[in-house]
Amino acid sequence: MAASSGEWLSRAAMVLVLGLVVASSAKAGDVDMVFLKSAVSTGAVCLDGSPPVYHFSPGSGSGANNWLVHMEGGGWCRNAQECSVRQGNFRGSSKFMRPLSFSGIIGGNQRNNPDFYNWNRIKVRYCDGSSFTGDVETVETSTNLHFRGARVWNAIIEDLLAKGMSKAQNALLSGCSAGGLAAILHCDQFRDLLPATANVKCFSDAGFFVDGKDITGNDFVRTFYKDVVNLHGSAKNLPSSCTSKMSPDLCFFPQNVVPTLRTPLFILNAAYDAWQIKNVLAPSAADKKKTWAKCKLDITACSSSQLTTLQNFRTDFLAALPKPEQSPANLSIFIDSCYAHCQSGSQDTWLAQGSPVVEKTQIGKAVGDWFHDREVSRRIDCPYPCNPTCKNRDDD
Repeated sequence: MAASSGEWLSRAAMVLVLGLVVASSAKAGDVDMVFLKSAVSTGAVCLDGSPPVYHFSPGSGSGANNWLVHMEGGGWCRNAQECSVRQGNFRGSSKFMRPLSFSGIIGGNQRNNPDFYNWNRIKVRYCDGSSFTGDVETVETSTNLHFRGARVWNAIIEDLLAKGMSKAQNALLSGCSAGGLAAILHCDQFRDLLPATANVKCFSDAGFFVDGKDITGNDFVRTFYKDVVNLHGSAKNLPSSCTSKMSPDLCFFPQNVVPTLRTPLFILNAAYDAWQIKNVLAPSAADKKKTWAKCKLDITACSSSQLTTLQNFRTDFLAALPKPEQSPANLSIFIDSCYAHCQSGSQDTWLAQGSPVVEKTQIGKAVGDWFHDREVSRRIDCPYPCNPTCKNRDDD
């Protein structure tokens, strides 16, 4: 049972300062939450109308003027029923959010994250179900659903600019899953909000969702994304570089957006992306007899025919990646052959002993080398099951 508002406020030990509510850490190592209460008056709210939230760890030393903004993932909701469910948890309401620890790309340990450890590190919580693209003014009384993801993103970025990001020397917009897609969709806008002299780039982890057919030959994910875009009023907040050329719902697919970007981008993805296998290739609607149930949970349980289907999915996934001649400047790609989803937020997959390796390079090193212009690379792994360093996980 959810705590009452009084109990929750007491537990979080909140203090109101300049329109913000900052929740103190629940335990050592957790990073405080900033409740952006001042944004509520502008309509920048979660699905249930609660204020946006981000976690902020200030930079220091050589990283004091560098900013890493990492957006949380968590899928999407395409209709009132799905979005209403999110109102009762942290996917749609900040009332259920708690302090959390930082790891991986936003970790604060120099050995574990040498290129970004002392930057201003921010994790933007995801509570809108549209990859921060929604903006519908009307709120239906019957559902009390607020489709305001774009306003949430704008409000948080404006707050960070006021906190010093407007003077950034280096900045990286990153995200995982739905947040990784958001990093692509908001990439050029983020670049334009920062000083022209700043080194600004974008990083997408497990956010390259492909416009692929499911096991029955239907366009399940295309229909799904069309419903998301229509419900949330996302069209006006998708990159105009894409929407000027094709239908807005197709501009929810990175393969149609990335070639139009102006800002340097790093794409990290598993060729056998666990979320996409479960929801693009073999969604429940296409697998009514649940013949893919075991395979989707554990790739080692897949039959030979299912493995053939997975290898074909990998081929289609690689074909959807931007070609060198159509890519934004300084595009780097790291595609491993793991059955995984989101690999930058956990230390064991980001940069640690035993982390996944492609061409003798770990993810954290590849991203750091790219950001600091030490190397721009296009690393694409051999087919499953060739990589023994893989850690199969499905995080977001």
